[in-house]
Formats: sequence, structure tokens, C-alpha cells
Amino acid sequence: MKLSRRQALLAGATIGGAASALASREVQAAAPAHKWESSYSGGGASAARAPGQPGRDYQPTVTPGGATLDWKIVDGVKVYHLIAEEVDHEFAPGLRARCWGYNGRVHGPTIEAVEGDRVRVYVTNKLPAPTTVHWHGIFLPNGMDGVGGLNQRSIAPGETFRYEWTFKQSGTFMYHSHHDEMTQMALGMLGMIVVHPRPAPQGYRVDRDFVIMLSEWKIVPGAKRPDPNEMTDFNVLTMNAKAYPGTTPLVCRTGERVRIRFGNLSAMDHHPIHLHGYYWKVVATDGGRLPVSAQWSETTVLVPTGSTRDVEFVADAPGDWAMHCHMTHHVMNQMGHDIPNMIGVDARKVGALGGRVVRGYMPMGEHGMGDMAEMGMPVPKNSIPMVGAQGPFDAITMGGMFTIVKVRDEDIGDENKDPGWYKHPPGTVADLARKEDMARDGIQA
Repeated sequence: MKLSRRQALLAGATIGGAASALASREVQAAAPAHKWESSYSGGGASAARAPGQPGRDYQPTVTPGGATLDWKIVDGVKVYHLIAEEVDHEFAPGLRARCWGYNGRVHGPTIEAVEGDRVRVYVTNKLPAPTTVHWHGIFLPNGMDGVGGLNQRSIAPGETFRYEWTFKQSGTFMYHSHHDEMTQMALGMLGMIVVHPRPAPQGYRVDRDFVIMLSEWKIVPGAKRPDPNEMTDFNVLTMNAKAYPGTTPLVCRTGERVRIRFGNLSAMDHHPIHLHGYYWKVVATDGGRLPVSAQWSETTVLVPTGSTRDVEFVADAPGDWAMHCHMTHHVMNQMGHDIPNMIGVDARKVGALGGRVVRGYMPMGEHGMGDMAEMGMPVPKNSIPMVGAQGPFDAITMGGMFTIVKVRDEDIGDENKDPGWYKHPPGTVADLARKEDMARDGIQA
């Protein structure tokens, strides 16, 4: 049958539409439907298991510069005791402040347990204000969640409350005050929680398991108390409540498998944490461990505020490797944004005039802030220079949220003891170029 041009086009469109519809149905049938989990809160009540024991059920973590909370077993329940109290805390040599913390520490000690543990946490309030504790990310009964006024009445000064639940999950979590959060968290009432899986899946075990809490503070030079009213201009950035050079290094032996658990309870900022010399794999969030197929490799992990991230790598390259937040103002100490820009300014006349008014006056910033670590200029009482500390070659012009991963060939024990500076093999340190080398390679300088 002979078709007109119009009839042929209509027939082709009909056939094509039918074929497209059929193909669409086939694609939809092949594509997996969105699968809702049966529970997003750990499911129903879980039966408690025998208390997990270190060495048998898990390898204890290390909180560099911090501590792990002691516990005891009473009738098959792990019992912990947190004491909220004022703490005289040293952020770095030369800077101390009256903070609020737990058990004489800022931040509070790491709570460590095993999936299936029944835990009982007593919280004693020795502060002058009411408080609570929220177990950030933990599946538990609503009345144990710790939001003052919503789930419980606040813990009045002098009172001791009891929290109790069974861990249904494993992973890296946090705890913090949930009463007048702006004030109490800004003063240091934070801590980390580590729950090990039971049984541990294949590949979970590592040789070193570190825990690091990221935080930020506003401490005016000379002040003795962090300012909880600050919203943007934080000038002390910390790892486990220490600012470099007060931070504790992470010490590993060459070839060891290493896990680092980051938690971020900063008031306002996320922190992109970067490790030199290595890449790591992001293996877990506070929502749980990622399947191997979903893990990804990078050298900088972004830790949003209110979140945790676990990374793992093999420490196969010896040396002293920097690890720090890559937001550049987060590796400075007590810096303020209202300092005038003096880059390129010949400040000699200003210095001479200022010296007549203020004895020892020194203008800053003509060539940047790098010289601050070496100038030795006087600073206000109870404050720390903007940057740095002396390194093995010259000044390390970084402070704040900065630490060092120290990887050594020799046995370094299990106590995370600082082995000192790395001794580089001959010929492996960047140094002054020789004239003959430059001439050979056609470099003119």
C-alpha cells in the first residue's frame, strides 16, 4: 500500500513512540527501586551482650593530648561517671583559660564501648549553671537524649543524673551539653564517643586508632575566659582542645595501618583536614561505616560542623608529616581580622615614631606574618604569638589547628610518645641549589 508523506510520518512517529515507551518500561523494570530500610533509628530494643573487653573485643583508641574515660562493670553493665566542672585549661604554652569541661579536662575524655554494651553514665553537675548531656548520633530511648526541657529537666548545680542505654550501633560519635549550647559548648563541654563493632568485620582492625575533636574559640589576648558570644571571629583553633605548638603528634611505625576519627563541634565552621605525604580513604561517617565500594580516596577530608569522619591509610612513608585544617586562618593563633594590611609598607619610620610613645613598639606585617614565630617580640599576658614554633630547621610558621603525623621505621611503642624530629637520610632534604647544577640545567637566577 502506498502511503502519503503525512501518513508515513504519522506511522513512523507511532512506531517510534511505542518503541520508546517499551524501552522506558524495560529500563524502569531493570532499575532498582529506592529501598527504604526497615529502621533509621537502630530498630527496636536490643538485648545487651556481655561487656566488651579491650584486647579481646576491641583495640583501644588513643586520644592525642587527651584521655579515655574509665569504666567499671556492675552486674553486667558498664558504668561511667562524667563530672561537669570548671577547668583551668592550657591551650598552648603561654595561653590558659578558665573553661568548662568534664573530669578536669577540656575536652571531656573519650567514651569507648562496644556494640551491644549496656552502659550507665552518671553525670554530676559541679558548674554554677544547669546543664545536660546529649549523646550526639547515638540511638537510644527518647528520655535519654539529653535535650534540656524537651527530654528531661536540666541537671541543677550539685545534682547527679543517670543515663542508661544499650549501644545498638558502632562508629564514631560525640557528646556535648544541650542546655544553653551557645555558652556551654563554647566554653568546652564536648567529648568524643567511640563504639567498636561486634563482631568486628573483616578489615576493621588497624594498628593505630586515633581520635581527634576539632573546635574553635574566641579568646581575647590577656583574657582568662573564652567568649561564648562570638559568632564569626574565632581566633583559637584546636585539635583535642590544643593549638599548635601545644598539639600532640600522632606517632606511627612504618607500614602500620592507621585510622583517624575526626569529630567537629566547632560553633560555626567546617574544617577541611589535609595530610601531607599520603592519601587516605574516607571509610565512615557518623551514619556508619561505608561499604568498601562506597569509600573514596582523597588527601583532604571535609569535616562539617556537627559531624564525624573516619579515614584510614597505611603509614608507609617515614618522616614528620604536617596535618592541618586547610582554611589558612585556622592555622594561626589569636589573629584578628581588623589588623591593618602592612604588606610592602616601609615601616621603619612608623616604628621609630611608635617607639617614642610605646617602649619596645614593633610594627608587624611588612613582609607577612611569617616572621612572628622568630621575632621574639613581647606579647600581652596570657596570649600566644600568631604563628609557629621552632622546628628542626627554622621556624614552623603555622599554629592553631595543626599537628604532625610522625612515622618511624624503628619501634615506637604503644604510648604515642613523641620520638623527636625525623632524621632525614643524606641527600633527601631540599637545600640551596649548587651553581654547577643550575648551569648544567640552564637555570639563570
